[in-house]
Amino acid sequence: MKKIIIFSIFSLGLYTAQAQEDSTQEVKKNTLTLGVTYTNNASYYGQKPEEKTPYVAAVASYKLKSGIYFSGSAYRLLNDSAKFASASSLGIGYGFGIGKKLSADISYSHTFYPAYSPFLQAANNNTASASLNYQYFLNSGIAVDYAFGKQNDVFTTFSSSKDIVLGHLFNKKDGISITPGVEIVAGTQRFYETYVEEKRIRDSILGLPIPPLLGGGGSTTTTTTTKVSTDFNLLSYNFKLPLSYYRSSYLLELSYQLSLLSQNAESGAGTTNSFVNLSFYYQF
Repeated sequence: MKKIIIFSIFSLGLYTAQAQEDSTQEVKKNTLTLGVTYTNNASYYGQKPEEKTPYVAAVASYKLKSGIYFSGSAYRLLNDSAKFASASSLGIGYGFGIGKKLSADISYSHTFYPAYSPFLQAANNNTASASLNYQYFLNSGIAVDYAFGKQNDVFTTFSSSKDIVLGHLFNKKDGISITPGVEIVAGTQRFYETYVEEKRIRDSILGLPIPPLLGGGGSTTTTTTTKVSTDFNLLSYNFKLPLSYYRSSYLLELSYQLSLLSQNAESGAGTTNSFVNLSFYYQF
């Protein structure tokens, strides 16, 4: 989850069949979007925690004609024994056009995590974001996220994607599309220090073996690790392939993401992660 938001709370960017059929005539109105999603593992800019974190989430977004929107979500880890949500979030944002092809968005979200949450990003439960998006042949953008809480980190994401309409399934009122895309993410990794510390506490409570702390045998490794965490480095390359079926008011999407982590990523340098998402959104 990028904004759990990502995720990654989530980004509730629901496009409708009406927009697909007539992109030159956009009718502005207040819209309410509700959705549910399943993910096989939580993604944080292409990174994942050591524990498997499959979850289901309920999401909602209300957007005003002015471009101001409010969002909320509740996440439930499938391997969590808690009676209530494993995390929940609230957000507010404003999206606006700068020209015919250029748009911008600013937002803020706060995520509520229980103590010793297994989510990789639990140390930073606040996210302030700003993004620019240019839509021409490709849909390209740059986003800057400032994540803060127990730690504070900055991330920059360069993205590019192409929406390809494959045709209709039943009639001209529906459609199938595929949107291959790529993201390049750079940032700091202070959040990982807190994740390692709290994972040791969770393992201790569960009676699991506890690995030694990084740099426990001397100061050299500790200094190096701290420097990597605070440096602004390339973190991941993310390749996304969403397949969508849509009608005028709802969207069903199956998405696959392959993430290649850079050698600077502390949560599995040089490895690849795979994420599968199944989502359904309904817009009123």
